[in-house]
Amino acid sequence: MKSLCVFCGANAGNRPFLANTARAMGDALARRGIALVFGGGRVGLMGAVSAAALAAGGRVVGVIPAALQKKELAYEGADLTELIVVRSMHERKARMAELAEGFVALPGGYGTFEEICEMITWAQLGIHRKPCGLVNVDGYFDGLLAQFDRAVADGLLRAPHRGLVVAAPDPDGLLDAMAAWTPPPLEFKLDWQST
Repeated sequence: MKSLCVFCGANAGNRPFLANTARAMGDALARRGIALVFGGGRVGLMGAVSAAALAAGGRVVGVIPAALQKKELAYEGADLTELIVVRSMHERKARMAELAEGFVALPGGYGTFEEICEMITWAQLGIHRKPCGLVNVDGYFDGLLAQFDRAVADGLLRAPHRGLVVAAPDPDGLLDAMAAWTPPPLEFKLDWQST
């Protein structure tokens, strides 16, 4: 993998391990020569992961809607490898998906859950065949992973599709799991280019 999109909180949270994990992710990406694609802001866990990647000499590409530039204290263009300003959240996600070869969620709130679940859904639909992973530090995503398992048990999610999501308790473990990941077979093939 040459690039990964990391979704995470624009808030720092109130537990030190959250920022430590974000910094570890930024450092791990830079060490492995994997470019970070992220939301473009300096705040919260998003700021911690990008600052660590930059400090370790990594390539960092931010994608931010113009409306969030002030709220999320967007980096200036020269502070990052590249800063892309877009018009909407939808355009932001589409651009991040285009730039990344995989998707990672660190702890975060509604936005993080929505972003990673959309990328998992896109994988399920065959829009992309890229790995999606959760850094399950301190069991942060245990409830979400249990919900995925419940959906399989209740017949609402096909068992092979549960394999679209990998998880590990730390950034290096997750990056190793994502590098070894093989996409499950698609159950249906849709032509997304002509529809």
